Amino acid sequence: MAGTESGAPFQRIEELEQENQVLRERLKQAEEDMERLQRENEQLRKELKAAGRGSRHGKRKPKADPKRPGRKPGQGPFTFRKAPPDTAASSEPPIAVPVTVGQCPCCGGELRYERTDEATVTDMPQAAQPEVKSYAVEVRQCQRCGQRVRGQHPEVAPDQYGATAHRVGPRVKAAAHTVHYGMGVPVRKLPAILREFTGIEITQSALTQDALKTSAGVVGDAYRELRAGVATAPAVYTDDTGWRIHGQTAHLMTFDTDQATVFQIRRRHRNEEVRELIPADYAGVMITDRGKSYDAEELLGIKQQKCLDHLKENINEVLEHKTGRARSFGLKLKGLLREARQLWRDQRAGKAENFQAAAERVEEELTFHLRARFLKDEDNQRLLDGIGLQNDRGRVLHFLHDPTIEPTNNRGERSLRGAVIVRKLSHGSKNERGAEAFVGFTSVIQTAAKKRGCSIIDALQNLFKSKRNKAPTEAHPPPG
Repeated sequence: MAGTESGAPFQRIEELEQENQVLRERLKQAEEDMERLQRENEQLRKELKAAGRGSRHGKRKPKADPKRPGRKPGQGPFTFRKAPPDTAASSEPPIAVPVTVGQCPCCGGELRYERTDEATVTDMPQAAQPEVKSYAVEVRQCQRCGQRVRGQHPEVAPDQYGATAHRVGPRVKAAAHTVHYGMGVPVRKLPAILREFTGIEITQSALTQDALKTSAGVVGDAYRELRAGVATAPAVYTDDTGWRIHGQTAHLMTFDTDQATVFQIRRRHRNEEVRELIPADYAGVMITDRGKSYDAEELLGIKQQKCLDHLKENINEVLEHKTGRARSFGLKLKGLLREARQLWRDQRAGKAENFQAAAERVEEELTFHLRARFLKDEDNQRLLDGIGLQNDRGRVLHFLHDPTIEPTNNRGERSLRGAVIVRKLSHGSKNERGAEAFVGFTSVIQTAAKKRGCSIIDALQNLFKSKRNKAPTEAHPPPG
């Protein structure tokens, strides 16, 4: 009995140790499950944010006493529909609208003539009637060699005879390409739209073939001129988005300047593709996001401004998971960038006092905050290394040295919005020729509409008419 009693404490210790081991294993498993759930939660947060259903876009509780919608008295510009121009005014005399009552409907008093107001109603024609021009093209034949010579006219193509004698004019095609490339309407819907609004019959294939032909001709020439002008612009705002060519991954890039908006589709997005429009010796300023293509060694000599919105997003991604003192680095950095941006706004509005001194102070504080050092938190260290490198290269606060440029590449992002809608409807381009037609037409259209403020249809029509007849003779040989 004594031996059994003396062994009992040791047996109990062994049982406790085994139980402790089991609890350790369970704790370890629980920690692994917690880490896995945190990773899944982080992934779901990113997906919700990308889908536009994050906390910022969630449903808000309606206000108990909301303000009336619309413009408030004395706030903002007041606009109203103006009278139609003289060129659009009706040729018919005004329709008389007399007062048909003899007494005041309110008090029964006598009515005396005061004035006659002018009112107009602008509407579409009741029935669209195409404008048809007929040409009597004279054809003569050489009595010696049999060669036929046709009469020439700027609006008649040299090969416009036989099966192709009846064609649509440049304005119809300009309108179709404007609706397709400028407004994102699928090409399969264009024949029905043109038939309904103009009464002109045309096939989808004819429009597609004309787009491919002109994109390799006059539109292509205009597009190449726009591309060449990017290298001489004082500032260019860049951005890119995904695209598809025959279902394969590609990249749609935009280069927006004060003079033009130029698009480019390539299979890859490297510094080589960027340097097709912005050479390594570019003398202006390039405003970009944090894409790796712009940080290549070949582009180190170009002045750049990194988008402050993208830098802010990088900081927010770190702050979202930090607590306590680990948030101080990101909050300080975010506050300095916000102060610099507000200083730029005040300077543009003419409200900044001692702008140069304030800009130097903000730059000194930012440079000190981004000085090379070791931080305990790995995420903050990554922010310090990445943004600090851009600051050392003068790419964070360059907009304070040149207030004419903007601190973000939002202009480039806005120029891509129409193309993103087109991508959702068409899923990209079917082939390389279609991609070239898209960037050519879209560049010419956006430049005409947004940079020059002219009618897109007029701009394309004039471009189509700029191509002169080249051959006065028929393409086929004379009969032998």
